[in-house]
Formats: sequence, C-alpha cells, structure tokens
Amino acid sequence: MGLGQALTSAVSGLRVTQTALSIVSGNIANAQTPGYIAKSVTQVSAASAGTTIGVRLSAVNRTLDTFLQTQLRTENSGGTYASTLNDYYTRLQSVFGQPGAANALATTFSNFTSAAQTLSTSPDSTSARYGLLTAGQSLAQQLNGMTSNIQGLRSQAELQISDTVTQANNDMSQIASINEQLGQMNSQDATFATLEDKRDGYIDDLSNLMNITVTPTDNNKVNIFTGAGTQLVGDKAVTLKFDAQGALTPESVWSADPTKRGVGTITIDQGNNKPGIDLIANGFIKSGKLAALLQMRDTVLTQAQGQIDQIASAVASSLSDQTVQGTAVTSAGQNGFDIDLGTLQNGNTANITYTDSSGKSHNLTIMRVDDASLLPLPQTATPDANDQVVGVNFANGMPSVLTQIQNALGTSGVRFYNPSGTTLRVLDDGAGGQVRISSAAATSTISSLQSGSAQLPFFLDGSSVYTGAITNGGPQSLGLAGRIAINPALMSDPTKLIAYQATTDNADATRPNYILNQLTTAVRTFAPQAGVGSVAAPFSGTVSSYMQQMLSQQGQDASNADSLNQGQQVVVNSLQQKFNSESGVNIDTEMANLLQLQTTYSANARVMTTIKDMINTLLQM
Repeated sequence: MGLGQALTSAVSGLRVTQTALSIVSGNIANAQTPGYIAKSVTQVSAASAGTTIGVRLSAVNRTLDTFLQTQLRTENSGGTYASTLNDYYTRLQSVFGQPGAANALATTFSNFTSAAQTLSTSPDSTSARYGLLTAGQSLAQQLNGMTSNIQGLRSQAELQISDTVTQANNDMSQIASINEQLGQMNSQDATFATLEDKRDGYIDDLSNLMNITVTPTDNNKVNIFTGAGTQLVGDKAVTLKFDAQGALTPESVWSADPTKRGVGTITIDQGNNKPGIDLIANGFIKSGKLAALLQMRDTVLTQAQGQIDQIASAVASSLSDQTVQGTAVTSAGQNGFDIDLGTLQNGNTANITYTDSSGKSHNLTIMRVDDASLLPLPQTATPDANDQVVGVNFANGMPSVLTQIQNALGTSGVRFYNPSGTTLRVLDDGAGGQVRISSAAATSTISSLQSGSAQLPFFLDGSSVYTGAITNGGPQSLGLAGRIAINPALMSDPTKLIAYQATTDNADATRPNYILNQLTTAVRTFAPQAGVGSVAAPFSGTVSSYMQQMLSQQGQDASNADSLNQGQQVVVNSLQQKFNSESGVNIDTEMANLLQLQTTYSANARVMTTIKDMINTLLQM
C-alpha cells in the first residue's frame, strides 16, 4: 500500500468516525427526548479498481422495533380513549353528587318526600305547606342546574372535538409533507433519520386521536388509513371537517339526517361540492380521543339527560295525571266499556286491554296527537314495549277518531262506537265470538288546582302543563328537567295544596296524602331510551327506586371507566418501557460506543501523523 492510498484510507476512516461520533453524541443528548429513536451508522469498504481504499458511510439506521411500535400506537389510542372517558365520567359524577351529600339529587328528592310526609301529618300547618313548596322548588331548581351542567359537558365535548379535528388535520398535513421530503431523498443520512423521527411523532399523535392503520410504501413513504380502510394520508393528506354547533341543548342530538342533526359531525372533505364521507355515520372512529368525546356527547351524556328528564316527567305527571276507569256496558249482546275522551289533552292516553280469538292478551294505547304530520306514531312512543300504540288526531271529531282507531286495529275483532258526545265505547265481538275486553281507562292531565280531585299541576313545563305531548321536536319530556318549575299559583296561594275544591276543609289531608303516595309508592314505567332498563323489559317502579337504579348505574359506569383507564395505562406504560428499552437510548451502550470511536479516531489520526512524518522525511532526503 502506497502512502497516498494509506492517507486516503485514514482520511475516510476519520470522516466516518466523525459522523459516528456525531450520531452517538446526538443519542446521548436526546436520551430523555420523547419519541427519539436511537441511531447508529453502517459503514462499508470503499474500493477503486477492485482495491479497497478505505471506508464510507452506508446509512444512518434507527434502532426501531416496528411491530412493537404498532402495538404501542394501538394501545396509546385505547389509553387516550379510556382516560378521556374517565375524565368526563368523573365530572358527570359531580353533577349527580356524592351519595348522602346535601347537594345530591337523591338527598333533594328525599327532602321533598319528607316535606310531603310532614304536610300529610299536619295539613293545616302553614309552615308545612311552605316547606313542601320550598322542597319542591329546590328539586326543580336542582334538575334545572343538572341539565345546565350536563349540557355544559356536552358543549365542552363539542368544542374539544373541533379542536381535536384541527389537531388531526395538522398531524396528517405534516405527515404528508415529510412523506414528500423523504421520497425525494436518495441517501439515508442523519437528516433522513431525523425526518423519520418527526414523522413518527406526528403519527403517534394522530393515533392518540383516532384509530389508524399505518402501511409503509415505496420511496420511504407511509400510507395512513382509518381502522375501516379509508385513506387519510398518502402523497397528500385529506382534510377533515367538523361543523361545530356551539352550545348544545337537550334537543341537540346527532342524526345521519342533516335536517335533524343538532350537533357537529366529522366528514372527509372531497372538494368540488361533493358530499363528504361521514366518519361518524360510517362508524370509522372506534378508539382514541375522538371516539371517547363522541361517546360522551352522543350517548353517555345524552342518556344522563334522559334519566333526569324521566325523573322530571315522573314527578310532574304522577301528581297531575288522573286515570278514570271505564264504565262496563252491554250492547246488543256485546260487552265492553265506555270511556270519555273529552278530557284528553295532547299526549294523554286511553288504555284498553283485550284478549283475541287465540287467547292472547293485548294492550292498546290510544294517544291524542294534535300534529297530524307525526302520525303514525312509532311503537316507542310509550315506555311499554308490549303495547300497541295508536296515535289519533282529534281535529275532525269523534267519527274521525273511530275511523283512525278501527283502521289501526284492522281485523282484531274489537269494535268501537260513539254512543254520544266524546264517549268511546269499546266492545267485544258478541256472544258467539272469542274476543274479550278486559279493561279500559282514560288518563288525562288535570290543569286546575281546584278540579274537585286530589290531582294537581304541582309542577309545570315552564309555564305550561306537562301532558307528555309528542311534538315535531320530539317528546315533551325531552329536556323537561331543564324547564320544570313549580306552579306559581301554588307559590302565591299555598292553601291550594289542601283545597282541591272550594269547600275543602282546612285540615283535609286528601290531597297531601295523594301527593305523598304518588311520590313514594306509585309505580310507573320509565322509558328505556334513557339507558335504565331495556326495550324488552323497561324499568317499572317508584320514582325513588328509579333514581336509586339510575345513580347505581351511573356509579357503576364511572367505576368501570376508572378501572378501564387504570388497566389501559398499565398496558401503555409497560409497552412504552419495553419500547424505550429496545428503541430508545441506552447510555451505557452509547458510552461504550463513544470509547470505541475515540480509539478508532485516534488510530486513524496516528496513521495520518505517521504518513506526514514519512512524507516530511522523504522531502528532506
């Protein structure tokens, strides 16, 4: 080997060693930097005319376990989902209050029933009357406040979804930009490795927001898809759009129908005025922060609102609804009942039970509906999954009512007549038939404080009587907890708590006893759409038992969310530690590499010094 060749070999060694030293020092400096992947260099022999003349840098490599990285991203997505759910559940628990606390819903309702018990014992006590009104007002105000808090949480979720979509768009844009840069690079040098780190950082962040699949492609690029396979990033990044609706109300619900949707939805913008791909409607978002926020906004918090609406509906209607049993009648060999529909208001019902020719029992619910455009009613219009719901518009009088009912029942064998006025007569198919009418009753809302009955409109829907009406905006119960208020006529004249008619004695306990009974022992069926009970088996019980079931379920759900979060964080931390140990910087290893490189550098430098001395000697000869 000549001196020139030796010098070339030493210089190339120094250059490679300098690069390697730079990589090692970078590893040590970034040992605590999140997302930093340890790097190393690969060197190969440099040859000329078949003769090795030194070494050259082949590539800067990242010490990366891609399988472990994929696992970590999946679990990080689940971890962010679990932590977001847990955060919202914790805040929701504070809305309902801790069991036994003075501000808890159960405590406020208990105070109301206790005040009713006091009035039942001492109906002539002025303080007892004011005590019941004050307790009732506290209950109404607490339900109002809970509605405000729940909708506040939903509005915060809506805002966070908007911010998260913006963050996702930034991540995808950065990934696409780095894809383009890496695609134009021919050598895997330190800059190349740094760009890969940056891209991985944006991918990691995106995986925290939603479930994604990452697929490497040619030219050092990656493609990113939703879990369902819709492409988000390739050579270009898609743009997600979210039409935030601002402050939400109980009526603001998600729907695939844009005309019925009151909350924002996430779509992939396809440009050219094309309709976007709706990620929510297609169920593409199943994990990550976005999935948790959507679940809270559209399911958990919506059901929580539905539950307190059910309580508001129960306490209002249980005190104001009057059920009158039908009068047994026989006509031309047919047996049945007469019921008066004249007192029914929008949303009030008549119930008929009968047995058909096969011996099967049926429960028919006839509901007054003032808006004919809502007919026919869905069978979910009542909580009872086993009844047949028939919505009837009363605008054209009893002949039209009869026709609507008879058409709905078809060939059931039940016969309907109108003997006079607003009386509905329901009869079986006669002595030779097998259809039998078991019972009939009409339930109407009492609007007057002195109707002559114990029922009274204690609570109102704002300034209107609550009748359970079905409207174009949904059932009247929707958002009722935010509107429920004590009847101002009672506040101005508490004697009406006793005087159900003008001649009622001051110490008459009829109405106080009724109020107490309805609050404590009356059994109701609650709508399963609020999440308590099921469609096949809706929850039936007292208001208090429903509240206990609701609070127990809320507590269990919150506990499950906390357990899920704790378990998920253990998995994430374990994977992160394993990933760091395999792909992160090991200081001991790097120090050993540093010592070895220093030795190599010194050796190459000594060779150069020796060659210099030899050349000087030759020049002096």
